[in-house]
Amino acid sequence: MASVSAQAQAAPAPAAPLQRGIVKMVLSGCAIIVRGQPRGGPPPERQINLSNIRAGAMARRAAQSQPDTKDTPDEPWAFQAREFLRKKLIGKEVCFNVEIKTALGREYGMVYLGKDTTGENIAESLVNEGLATVRREGIRGNNPEQARLCELEDQAKASKKGMWSEGGGTHTIRDIKYTMENPRNFVDSMHQKPVNAIIEHVRDGSVVRALLLPDYYLVTVMLSGIKCPTFKREADGTETPEPFAAEAKFFTESRLLQRDVQIILESCPNQVILGTILHPNGNITELLLKEGFARCVDWSMAVYTQGAEKLRAAERSAKERKVRIWKDYVAPTANLDQKDRQFVAKVMQVVNADAMVVKLNSGEYKTIHLSSIRPPRIEGEEKNKDKDKRFRPLYDIPYMFEAREFMRKKLIGKKVNVTVDYIRAATGAGESTPAFPERTCATVTIGGINIAEALVSKGLATVIRYRQDDDQRSSHYDELLAAEARAIKNGKGLHSKKEVPIHRVADISGETQKAKQFLPFLQRAGRSEAVVEYVFSGSRLKLYMPKETCLITFLLAGIECPRGSRNVPGGMQVAEPFSDEAMLFTKELVLQREVEVEVESMDKAGNFIGWLHIEGVNLSVALVENALSKVHFTAERSSYYKTLVSAEEACRQRKEKIWANYEEKPVEEVVHLSEEKERVANYRSVYVTEITDSLHFYTQDVETGGQLESLMETMRAEIAAQPPVEGSYSARRGDHCIAKFADGEWYRARVEKVESPARVHVFYIDYGNREIVSSTRLAAMPPAFSTRTLPAQATEYAFAFIQVPQDEDARADVVDSVVRDIQNSQCLLNVEYAGASCPHVTLQFADTKEDVGLGLVKEGMVMVDVRKEKHLQKMVTEYLNGQESAKSARLNIWRYGDFRADDADEFGYSR
Repeated sequence: MASVSAQAQAAPAPAAPLQRGIVKMVLSGCAIIVRGQPRGGPPPERQINLSNIRAGAMARRAAQSQPDTKDTPDEPWAFQAREFLRKKLIGKEVCFNVEIKTALGREYGMVYLGKDTTGENIAESLVNEGLATVRREGIRGNNPEQARLCELEDQAKASKKGMWSEGGGTHTIRDIKYTMENPRNFVDSMHQKPVNAIIEHVRDGSVVRALLLPDYYLVTVMLSGIKCPTFKREADGTETPEPFAAEAKFFTESRLLQRDVQIILESCPNQVILGTILHPNGNITELLLKEGFARCVDWSMAVYTQGAEKLRAAERSAKERKVRIWKDYVAPTANLDQKDRQFVAKVMQVVNADAMVVKLNSGEYKTIHLSSIRPPRIEGEEKNKDKDKRFRPLYDIPYMFEAREFMRKKLIGKKVNVTVDYIRAATGAGESTPAFPERTCATVTIGGINIAEALVSKGLATVIRYRQDDDQRSSHYDELLAAEARAIKNGKGLHSKKEVPIHRVADISGETQKAKQFLPFLQRAGRSEAVVEYVFSGSRLKLYMPKETCLITFLLAGIECPRGSRNVPGGMQVAEPFSDEAMLFTKELVLQREVEVEVESMDKAGNFIGWLHIEGVNLSVALVENALSKVHFTAERSSYYKTLVSAEEACRQRKEKIWANYEEKPVEEVVHLSEEKERVANYRSVYVTEITDSLHFYTQDVETGGQLESLMETMRAEIAAQPPVEGSYSARRGDHCIAKFADGEWYRARVEKVESPARVHVFYIDYGNREIVSSTRLAAMPPAFSTRTLPAQATEYAFAFIQVPQDEDARADVVDSVVRDIQNSQCLLNVEYAGASCPHVTLQFADTKEDVGLGLVKEGMVMVDVRKEKHLQKMVTEYLNGQESAKSARLNIWRYGDFRADDADEFGYSR
């Protein structure tokens, strides 16, 4: 950089006053920028050129607007001169006097390190190191400074220092690379190792130009994870600073400009290099946040390698102190008391996959939504694809069921820590969006595990993306983003390329026909596993049966629970007292819990009736014990009857809840109420077609036998005329069809289960037998021969007054005996009483009129099931007499005497 002309220097000037400042930047070996002290904003600054010397010019890039111009390289020793000054002066206090100011405003003077002229003379140091030349034209003899410079220059020449050394200095010219062909490859090749660099320019608080050493790449680096206010360029070329943009820029400049730093190059999205600048005095990224000069940025936070939680903590600190860009900040939970902001609660219900109902210590219920996550969802087209089918989000949206189950198993009935992050205001309904009530969004943890993060990491939820200034988000937002990135990388859940899981769940609640078919399975199963999906009232529940993959409505057996209010044809029926309390009791005890159920029977509406157990507690008994239900007379035959009655009696004595107004009635009043009912013997002719392994049997009415034969003949003639195409029928559970039996004839059947096309379980509806066949032996049932034309002819029955042996061998003996005696033969049948799955009947041989069941008892094949109904006592006595004679004769099961006293269970019998 040239100094002023000799004539200008020769002009006498009064002694310039000494001024002080701090060196902000070294432009070259003979020019620096000095700034003052900041007072309420960035300080003033000025350029000072060193008098009487000249140093080499630094490299300059060609103007981008002028394509013909070329880059100007360094002059020899120019960069070394600049570096000499940079290392000596940056950030230091200097004093200077301005000797000359040109017409263009350029100032020349002497600069000294320190507070006065006793400090190091910068120009002399440069000349002494051979890094600058002295301007000798017009030297005045009476100027000691000039004379001293000439003397130092001569010494440097003699010592061959710097530019005076041999070789011409071409080795000192840098090969500066202003552009990079593939910045992403370059960043990746660094493997996030710190790179030495000099910060050459600060564009704004979070964007700098850095010279990477030792290869002299000049690159723009944006600080990862943050963004400072910027200078917006207007159409006319002027720049308008956003609030605090100038202050943020000065904050970064005063700490980093022309400092030696290390940069970790972290990522390069869209040709923008993201990095973290490391300086011995600290991390500028965290400092900018802490001082309120920057805000966190989600998209680049993910690549920040020094711990995103530190950045969030720094930002949080600035928000709490309301400094600078946060001066008007109001926290999303500012209106909440501390106790409402953070609390422990018990999870009572999981709603879909992003919300739960919790019970506070006060007993109040509150719905909590998980912050910043979105549960699995289905797009509009998919949702409307099958309009005939009722849409059930839990089962029809891929991964919704898995997400709900994950939360249910982890949380139901457990205490969790809730930290409210924000309250999402209620929104009205839009054209395509429904209205949403106000939502409390929180971070929920259990045992140190963030539930939202766990869901996201398993690919069972996604993270909501926000506008940068939207502060209503999870307090652990970065962990959620990191978890989502892991889930995507590992192809978990929603991000999996595999086929989505399908849940074919049959809802048979209220479907009487389906329920009838399903009842025997549940009865035979004994105790079945279930999950309580919904509680309608204290004794009416909806259950999901995982093994059977179906939903059923379940009524608690043995009790009479207060009914809630409901719509009836005449208006609203008022709720009975304590119905709400009973419902709440049941909800708190079993909702969404894993339970065991024993199905005994079903009602005419297709609801199953039975006993429900949770962790050893019988729900019917629990309701009675808590005075929220009465014992129903149907409980008499159950093994829980005594427990129920004693629990009821205790509550009645205490006059609790539903017994509060109970008045004990005089015994006389109820004596005459029980009327004796006569047994009705109305035998009809039936044809026994099938006997099952459980000693149930199927019969056809002899009266309608002719109709069946006629229908079969017509159907087979039609099939012979138009044979079905083999393999054209696709079997579905519950469908009526026709099946070719082993005899080569076609019969009406119902599909009970489809294992594979080669294994289809069918039930022959007119004969009661079952078979596993290939789908090639099935065909669609011609409409003319459906059950509307002639109902299914096989009816299921069980023997009255008989206990079916539990022991397999004993039961097999009985079945063999019955098959020999009555299968494919005509008998007389009388219905004695209703059973759980089918009517219980007595059968007589058509010719001898002997009772088949009584014969089994007399032969010692079975034990008597003692009924308590008075009108049946005559029959029961006859059966018991038969049992006694078999016992005396030690026939079959009695061959070892009366085994029932000690170990009846062992033999599979109960007294």
